[in-house]
Amino acid sequence: MTDQAIAMPRRTSAMERYLAAETRLWQHYGLEPRERYVEIARPRTRLRVLEAGSGPPVLFLHGTVGPGSWPSLVAGLPGIRCLVLDRPGWGLSTPVEYPRGGYRPYVADLLAALLDSLDIDRVDVVGGSIGDLWALSLAEHHPDRVGRVAILGGGPLAPAVPVPPFIRVVSSPIGAIIVRLPVSPDRVRSILRDSGHGPSLDAGRIPEAFVAWRVANDTETLAMRHERAMVRRVVDGSAYRAGILFDDDALRMIEAPVLLVYGTADKTGDAGIWRAFTTALPNGSLELIEGAGHMPWFDEPARVAALVDGFLAPSAGDPAPLEAVYAGRSRSAGPM
Repeated sequence: MTDQAIAMPRRTSAMERYLAAETRLWQHYGLEPRERYVEIARPRTRLRVLEAGSGPPVLFLHGTVGPGSWPSLVAGLPGIRCLVLDRPGWGLSTPVEYPRGGYRPYVADLLAALLDSLDIDRVDVVGGSIGDLWALSLAEHHPDRVGRVAILGGGPLAPAVPVPPFIRVVSSPIGAIIVRLPVSPDRVRSILRDSGHGPSLDAGRIPEAFVAWRVANDTETLAMRHERAMVRRVVDGSAYRAGILFDDDALRMIEAPVLLVYGTADKTGDAGIWRAFTTALPNGSLELIEGAGHMPWFDEPARVAALVDGFLAPSAGDPAPLEAVYAGRSRSAGPM
């Protein structure tokens, strides 16, 4: 189903192939999300949102794995209104020109404008990878618009976290060639294994529908070329640019409750780094999932869905302390 308030983009044959792969991926999880487009003025762009379920609104912000990463998690969250954003340049959202400085306020303002266009005053947010940075930036710069924040997997958040090798390569001159190369299913599986998801691939927990979607994303769209342009505003060689990472002073200013779910096979940081990170947040909490990779819900979909659902259980915007949410169990306990 498509919201017709905003004119749809022209559907090329390549885009139709991408959309077919996307539909099959969502259908694999028994979902048929509604499609919606909104236009915002600053920055000037058209954004696409896929909406599934009903209940309190929750905004999902993907990483470089793409918006196709979310269906397996959304399937486990039937009691909320899941708003899955195609970040600018991904899917059917148009790209933007990211600034050379001020990345965090820029993406926060973009997301606030999105909420305005969706007529949503306040929202809970779920981020993955660099989507973690987007989620916390919104909480930092527009605290009145954010209830709770769940960030899944490590991301470009803390000074102790190095730039991942893949991101360094993408941002380098050779990256301009790499993002134009054909992508095979085996290449997608190789990247997933390097991200800590090998056991889940072997066990069949990551479906072929996801692999096929990712091949279509890289083959039929310009998403990775746009992502490279964005990455070059975030990374300078082997280091993050000034203003990207959160120091302790910035973290202390984020009052929203924040849950970080980290898999111990994720190479983006380590448990010690993320324990210190969440401790610096006024209302931070860390959940470790032994053996899970960079997208922990790929490996433990039911457990991560239960953690996120339990964390977001208070109504959107409810500032109840984390102690109330986790009453009766350890924050490092097993599945809920």
